[in-house]
Amino acid sequence: MDDRKHLIIGTAGHVDHGKTSLIRALTGTDPDRLKEEKERGMTIDIGFASFRLPSGRQAGVVDVPGHERFLKNMLAGASGVDLLLLVVAADEGVMPQTVEHLDIMRLLEAQKGIIALTKSDMVEPDWLELVTEDIRAAVQGTFLADAPIIPVSSATGEGLKDLALTIDRMTEEVEQRDTSAPFRLPVDRVFTMPGFGTIVTGTLVAGTIRLESPAVVLPQGRETRIRQIQRHGKKEEQAEAGSRVAVNLAGVDLEEVARGDVVCQPGRYQATRILDARIVMLPNAPRPLQNRARIRFYLGTAEVLGRAVILDGETLQPGQEGLAQFRLETPVVAARKDRFVIRSYSPMNTLGGGIVLDANPERHRRQDERVLERLKTAEKGDPAELVEQALAAARLAPLTPEEIAGKTGLPQGEVSSLLESLAGEGRAFRMGTRWLHGPRMAELEDKLRAEINRFHKQFPLRLGIDKEDLRTRLSPVPEPRLYNAALQDMEAREQARVEQNRVRRYDFEVKLSPSNQETIERLESLLKEGGFSPLGPDDLLRASNAIPGVAKELFELLAERGAAVKLEEKLYFHRDVLEEGARLVREHLSARGKMTVSEFRDLIGSSRKYVVPLLEYYDHIRLTKRMGDERVLF
Repeated sequence: MDDRKHLIIGTAGHVDHGKTSLIRALTGTDPDRLKEEKERGMTIDIGFASFRLPSGRQAGVVDVPGHERFLKNMLAGASGVDLLLLVVAADEGVMPQTVEHLDIMRLLEAQKGIIALTKSDMVEPDWLELVTEDIRAAVQGTFLADAPIIPVSSATGEGLKDLALTIDRMTEEVEQRDTSAPFRLPVDRVFTMPGFGTIVTGTLVAGTIRLESPAVVLPQGRETRIRQIQRHGKKEEQAEAGSRVAVNLAGVDLEEVARGDVVCQPGRYQATRILDARIVMLPNAPRPLQNRARIRFYLGTAEVLGRAVILDGETLQPGQEGLAQFRLETPVVAARKDRFVIRSYSPMNTLGGGIVLDANPERHRRQDERVLERLKTAEKGDPAELVEQALAAARLAPLTPEEIAGKTGLPQGEVSSLLESLAGEGRAFRMGTRWLHGPRMAELEDKLRAEINRFHKQFPLRLGIDKEDLRTRLSPVPEPRLYNAALQDMEAREQARVEQNRVRRYDFEVKLSPSNQETIERLESLLKEGGFSPLGPDDLLRASNAIPGVAKELFELLAERGAAVKLEEKLYFHRDVLEEGARLVREHLSARGKMTVSEFRDLIGSSRKYVVPLLEYYDHIRLTKRMGDERVLF
């Protein structure tokens, strides 16, 4: 026996078939807590109890109302159930809500269950046998087809021990929920207690919740922390998936949280109004589902209104399946593989349900084959394809392994391993601690190569394109971090070089003809000869006696090589001249400690037109520092 396994038993069945009485007799706790319920003798809202099984394991119990008017409350209690206890009264047999509750549990993909045949003391053995046969016929083809049917009486205690033993035995067959996943607690009840504040209850459907852990209430995004945890009425340091818990939320007012909200681990889940899903229509659904029909959508403990956009057809008939996108009027919190139920808006009839395939998709066009194929991949559930699909859907927005795990429903450790494998195949690209879709990054790098080659063809006499100019030529313009990552990858693979803020093809070199070599040498000589009073670029180009367009390109090359240094618009100095000026400044200040503009002008033998820009340049390179009207060494 695994004492760590946590189990939630949920009741289902027609009104007045004795669900609450059975739980009371089995656990010693009355799950009806409302005054109106006790006065009317009818369960209205979900109730809770717990009891210790013969093996010593503790089990939680969720009791649901059987009346059709309170079906939305039944749905709130049905989520998170591990073992179904279908209750059928021996004196009435299978009734309409028996069937509807069973349909709902099938839609929620319940796997295990027991059938309790209540009020067995009120009928003859022959009748009991007939009712049993009727039940077997009703559950044929469902997950309860081979379930044990146990006659019980809450009044006499008959069969209760056998029922408890059967529950205990079946707990070994119940699959344990993932306790390592990010925690998620759909809220089914909210109340306050003096001295504690707001308390929420629910079934922890995933992960492990710990005392003082940070948490967030979604969809409103209210940040909080776990101030106290109770399980089965006892304080705990932590609680695992599959547990019924009461959680005290720090700093949250009663009106800030309600049934249908979700208390969860920050950063791992998000509220959404759009969901992609596969819908399964009930064979006995009272009507077909039309495209864009307004529906009631039940997920976890939430009930919201929305529309079902059928992606691969116009109508879903009873018994049919199809891919759809739900567009909801109120946000919900979902994860891939969550189960849901849909009912018609009015009159309220259960139509079907299904499974969430994408909890945060974009809006889709109907009959889009690419979308349909992607959803079929998500449904198939191949882990590597799911990870790549999450990267592809994010386009050029890098994701962490944690974010990918949240989108795919896969364990984070498995996601990290899959990313490494995908990277080796070029299907994922690492960007620090984040990841991109490999083909998306390859597409960006293809664009960069094309722009670099286009620049080299247009300007063969320039060393490369300005780095920022290159970024803004792309469409869409990538954000700087992504852009730099692409350039670094291209450098590592010897496809590009980035030097002095210019980008060129890795193997590109400027090749000068003899005449161009002569011109560039003449330009450099003229600039150098100008000393501290150089010719402006236009005069310099005219003095070179070269073809104007070619001379301009060659002067640009001179600047790119660093021989011509631009101080301001149309003012260039030769680098040797700047170095000579720096030597003179350093010697002067070392000897005298300070220097005025006039003293610097006399030192280099130039005019104020050139002196001020030169001093500002030396300030910029931190050779000098301005102190009032004088300069000192930096």
